[in-house]
Amino acid sequence: MPFRLCFGDDDLMRCRFAVSPLWETQEAVRTLGRPDRHGYHPRWLRRIREAARGLDLAPLWLLMPVRGHSPDFLGPPPIGPTATFEEEIAGVRAADPVAARSDIALSLADTPGALESPLGRAWLADPGRAVRELADLTEAAWHALVEPEWPRLRALLEADVAFHSRRLAEVGLGALLPELDRRLSWDGRTLTVDWHGEHVRELGGQGLVLMPSVFSWPEVVSGFEAPWQPTVVYPARGLAGLWAEPGGARAEAALTRLLGRGRAAVLVALEEPATTSSLAHRLGLAPSSVSAHLTVLRGAGLLASRRYGHQVLYERTPLGMALVGGGG
Repeated sequence: MPFRLCFGDDDLMRCRFAVSPLWETQEAVRTLGRPDRHGYHPRWLRRIREAARGLDLAPLWLLMPVRGHSPDFLGPPPIGPTATFEEEIAGVRAADPVAARSDIALSLADTPGALESPLGRAWLADPGRAVRELADLTEAAWHALVEPEWPRLRALLEADVAFHSRRLAEVGLGALLPELDRRLSWDGRTLTVDWHGEHVRELGGQGLVLMPSVFSWPEVVSGFEAPWQPTVVYPARGLAGLWAEPGGARAEAALTRLLGRGRAAVLVALEEPATTSSLAHRLGLAPSSVSAHLTVLRGAGLLASRRYGHQVLYERTPLGMALVGGGG
């Protein structure tokens, strides 16, 4: 069912991109508890295994229903394009307990049994305590799970913003929005998100935040309620190469024996999404040969494709990423 964001004239001029370390922390916690999100992140999961064992993430998971509301005050739209985690977590700590209680109650209601749980009842009875405990746990999760990898994550997210900012200059907002993800569509005044709930929100002059995310994959997320600025979170481009490390000469030779030299070269070259023509130029191959290799690799589940305007971009799937990484 669709989620519709309705634009006015002022909203078209108030759209911005942003990156949020606080959001990535929340979604990293969610990813740990969601095996369906693990596809692109096996190396990260191994790296943080010991650190994660030292965290009790159950309180945060209680507020992360698979379908439903998660508290906006714990992962609000970022206050600026380059907000630090310290700035963002300070905003969480400053949350109004009365508003936080309503936010928490909405979330607990979407998880069977959560409202009646001892922790749920305690938070609703003392929302100030809930804000403090949840902020402390979120900060601990940042230090253990995300901060050590933040330079790598930030580089990918900022590359996504740079790419889509160029596309915005080339094709305009109306053409850009559907390019961000296949589940977004635009009719000139309304952005429709193919989502799991039906909702309509007038932007009301606030504009829209567009935010790439590493750990939100494979989902597109929206639904921030007033007074928060409307936001759409989409999977960042280039996830296939995020955690990949060189597989070494033996792994590369094995990949060539498995796929053939041409197909192996195409798969290895896809560190970030690329078109047939750009791959052909990079590899010094005929576009027809590259196209044939891409078709086979996609048919084998090693690549996925998506359309950007008149171009089709190819990127590795988790299986393709694992093969290039030497089975990682």
